[in-house]
Amino acid sequence: MNLPGHLFRKLAILIGRGRFRTELDEEMAFHREQAERELMAGGMSRESARYASARRFGNATRIRERSHEIVGFPAETVLQDVRFALRQMTRNPGYAMLAVLILAIGMGVSVAIFGFVDAALIEPLPYAQPGRLVAVDESGEAFPRSNLSLLDYKDWKRLNKSLGSLDVYTGMGYLLHSSSGTEPVPAARVSDGFFDTLGVHAMLGRTFLAGEDQPGRAKIVVLAYGAWLKRFGGRRDIVGRSVNLSGEDYTIVGVLPREFAFAPRGGTEVWAPLLDPTPCEKRRSCHNLDGVGRLREGVTEQSALADLKGIAAQLEIQYPDSNRHQGASLIPLSELIVGNIRPVLLILLCGAGLLLIIACINVASLLLVRSEARRREVAVRGALGATPARLARQFVTEGLLLAASGCAAGALVAVWLMSLLTRVVPKDMADALPFLATVALNAHTVSFAAAITLLAALLLAATPTLRLSFQPIREGLGEGGRSMAGRVWRRLGANLVVVELAVAVVLLVGAGLLGQSLFRLLHVEIGFDPNHLAIVQMMAPDNAYPRDEQRVALYREILRRVSALPGVQSAGMTTTLPVNCNCNTDWIRIVGKPFHGEHNEVDERDVTPKYLSTLKATLVRGRAITEDDAGDKPKVIVINQTLASKYFPGEDPIGKIIGNGALDPKSMRQIVGVVRDIRESALDGDVWPTEYQALYQGPDSFIALLVRTSQDEAAMLPVLVRTLHEIDPNLGAYGEETMNQAIGDTQAALMHRFSTWLVAGFAGIALVLGVVGLYGVVAFSVGQRTREIGVRMALGARRGAVYGLVMRQAGWLTAAGLAIGLACSIGTSLLIRSLLFGVTAWDIPTLAGVALVLATAAIAASFVPAHRAASVNPTDALRAE
Repeated sequence: MNLPGHLFRKLAILIGRGRFRTELDEEMAFHREQAERELMAGGMSRESARYASARRFGNATRIRERSHEIVGFPAETVLQDVRFALRQMTRNPGYAMLAVLILAIGMGVSVAIFGFVDAALIEPLPYAQPGRLVAVDESGEAFPRSNLSLLDYKDWKRLNKSLGSLDVYTGMGYLLHSSSGTEPVPAARVSDGFFDTLGVHAMLGRTFLAGEDQPGRAKIVVLAYGAWLKRFGGRRDIVGRSVNLSGEDYTIVGVLPREFAFAPRGGTEVWAPLLDPTPCEKRRSCHNLDGVGRLREGVTEQSALADLKGIAAQLEIQYPDSNRHQGASLIPLSELIVGNIRPVLLILLCGAGLLLIIACINVASLLLVRSEARRREVAVRGALGATPARLARQFVTEGLLLAASGCAAGALVAVWLMSLLTRVVPKDMADALPFLATVALNAHTVSFAAAITLLAALLLAATPTLRLSFQPIREGLGEGGRSMAGRVWRRLGANLVVVELAVAVVLLVGAGLLGQSLFRLLHVEIGFDPNHLAIVQMMAPDNAYPRDEQRVALYREILRRVSALPGVQSAGMTTTLPVNCNCNTDWIRIVGKPFHGEHNEVDERDVTPKYLSTLKATLVRGRAITEDDAGDKPKVIVINQTLASKYFPGEDPIGKIIGNGALDPKSMRQIVGVVRDIRESALDGDVWPTEYQALYQGPDSFIALLVRTSQDEAAMLPVLVRTLHEIDPNLGAYGEETMNQAIGDTQAALMHRFSTWLVAGFAGIALVLGVVGLYGVVAFSVGQRTREIGVRMALGARRGAVYGLVMRQAGWLTAAGLAIGLACSIGTSLLIRSLLFGVTAWDIPTLAGVALVLATAAIAASFVPAHRAASVNPTDALRAE
């Protein structure tokens, strides 16, 4: 071949198809003339030589088409393929709509879940060079990650050589006083370089300058973007203005950008510098801060952690009382933000992927049925000269068109599902998941959608291509696609259905295990009665109640007024609500027992006299806290059974004395009672040793009010808020909800609930698609075997035998799908064991329940075609053939 000439012809067809045709016709005419001359030179007449030359060259039109196919891209035939594919879809609208609907569900769900995975795990954090940001904390015997103390932080900041910057933050709450009243606002206190470490700059004004977190400096704040809009109307002149927070004036120095979010302090509206340390923060043993740092260039996380551990070891030697066994913790900031939700998202993505596989298999099954009906059409086209490649291109075009239609519809499903899922997430949970705001169709999700569309198109194109493009023409023309269709469908279609049913089993088992986990989580023993309990959290302004006796008087008045309300049975207060966390801990030392500086860490709760009885907690021995346990009276505590069994095994703890590590006389308190364990930790957490101190002997400004009612507790909530404001309009009341709502809205419950709902949704769709696929196989098989069934019945077969014939086929397919699915589900369930609570991956009742559900659905789906087969009239069946 003349290579330059070949390349020229390639270029010519891309530039101008008309010119290529002219040159091709001229070349063909030239060769025919040469052949004619050679034949005439051999003695042939001109007329005979012309016919002989034409026969030698063959069909000129076919040669021209093949030349186009060889040297260039056949644009005209592509358009013909697209038009033909559209005609096929419009000619069978039911088939086309069903296929597009199935693909839209599978693709839409997959793209939507991938959108959440992309926003949480793929997109970088919205900070400068986020890969170098790390979460820095201490580590103790009880907590792998524990809060920093202010004094330890200052030493770490001064001595470390691995972090370019290290800053801290902690939660806070202020009472915002305005002309419209007093309202609590969530806030955070941070060190001066916090925003610089993150690489965040103010939208208006500035953030904090070096030294502005030192004691005695001016009181300033930076507003979150949402607070600026909501509380100050988005005024551009807000910088420099004063705002009254908890009775003190603060100057607003800046407004943060709209896109800024910091998940560990989600929902924060006001950011303030640390300034004057609290009494707790003046002690090295007070751990209430979290750290965020930026690694120096070239420093790894491992070397930075080793550096901090070395500093912690030095401090342990220097301060043995407060820093014994205190180490260091350092993890990527992204791990802190999304670490807990990563397994949930990946499991949901796997579930969506399985659903997509079922959807594609179902549509491929539909195409297989359609392709069997088109056997004669394909055979006729092959007899007229269509090559296997030409037929394959037609099927590829149809597959691409079908997949593209499914993707377009799936994009609408994905957008709707993304919006729905982001809306149903409770605000408290959404504040801790700032990536929810960025979930949308973006470059990553569109690329993912394009990728699965291409894969689906390849599958949909391969199904009819492999079946029809290379079939013998005589076979297609002779059989017309009927008897062979039954054999192929019974083989390939049945196998596809087995795969569908197996995948459905895996999803059903996953949904069943997660559902059981959720049920057991919500019914775990919590040690009190959550029904008819109303909760209102409140904050007393420090400037109005600066002394302990003033706060005690306020709380007693609140309890007196609330207890007198109609329908109220009892009321109590606590510093930390139950079923919350193992936090607000205390290090204890027991008088008279050996002590070697170890940290005996227990949960600490400050409560009013009737708090435990309001919960309906069970007092095991001794007495509860009373009204007399206040002021300068000897300090007392009530402990739970776990603390009693751990620190007083085999002895009566009543009367024993507990203090802090140094046995400071002011810390001494006597055990007066033991209460049955109340679950203070999260629902899926361990029960810790807990001490309940008398709130009146050390009142706090942040309190939760719990009220037990004889009526609907939700209806009592507005009454409680109104009563609090009647007592003091400057009291901040917030977080009003029922105890059952509080338990249901905990992070553990929400994670399990969302996982269960979504996987159950996937499983439900998969079950429907699998059963529909089984119905299709059995129904098509019955239709193909109508003559056989008619002959059987004509020879005396009873209806019951025909039922058995059809149901056995369905039973074998169902049994195969169940066996494969159950085996796979045990393996895949091990992957979600981190989400399971109180249930094993091989839970027999769940496996048996799934088998029963799927078998029942399969029998129901198979009964219709079985009934149709048993109702066949032998005469009509034989006449139809």
